[in-house]
Amino acid sequence: MDDITRQNTINRLKSVRGHLNGIINMLEDDRYCIDIIKQIQATQAALARTSEVILANHLDTCVTTAMQGDDAGERQRVMSEILEVFRTENRSKA
Repeated sequence: MDDITRQNTINRLKSVRGHLNGIINMLEDDRYCIDIIKQIQATQAALARTSEVILANHLDTCVTTAMQGDDAGERQRVMSEILEVFRTENRSKA
């Protein structure tokens, strides 16, 4: 991962950490449940966007390198990894 993407990802995760701290404060302050749920949903969306950034970087670097290489086993391994990520994502939505 290049330095700019890494820093962008770290900043996104720090923002998520701030959201989580805010949610904890909302719970401690006995705030309205729907407001808490909305904040949780916003945090989940921010994590999903962060995952997309990391996946895009992985596809652009590691996967591209493996697919252009001569090692068929490595190409298959990388494809299996990507498929497993999508399977895991689909299971979490079910």
